[in-house]
Amino acid sequence: MKNNKERTAIWLYPETMDRMDGWLEKDNCKSRSEFVEKALCFYMGYLGTEDTSSYLSKALLSSIQGTLQKTEDRVAGNLFRLSVEISMMMHLLATTLHITDEELRRLRGRCVVEVKRTKGRIRLDDAVQFQNGPDDEE
Repeated sequence: MKNNKERTAIWLYPETMDRMDGWLEKDNCKSRSEFVEKALCFYMGYLGTEDTSSYLSKALLSSIQGTLQKTEDRVAGNLFRLSVEISMMMHLLATTLHITDEELRRLRGRCVVEVKRTKGRIRLDDAVQFQNGPDDEE
């Protein structure tokens, strides 16, 4: 911006002036002129974009990204903890089972099909029912 500012008069409603005065300190503005200058620059930037939603998105982007990052971190942490618990359970179970490589391969194939079919909504009840029922799926 230039250091040579021009003086101009603007007409505002009293309620607009009151609202502006309420925002001066929150926006770290030293004067009404500074506030009006910032507001006009923002609004002209908004008008100058062909897709106004992208301009507004830039104003909100950092807040949304922060929220998404926190969510991603929380989900990643939960998945890691769950993986550790499943690994522990698998090792404990493996110490008690005597299963051949072929049986393990068939079980893995069946589980992959089951998870795909149920879209990951697997239930222990279904596995128990399968294990206790007749062996017709082979």
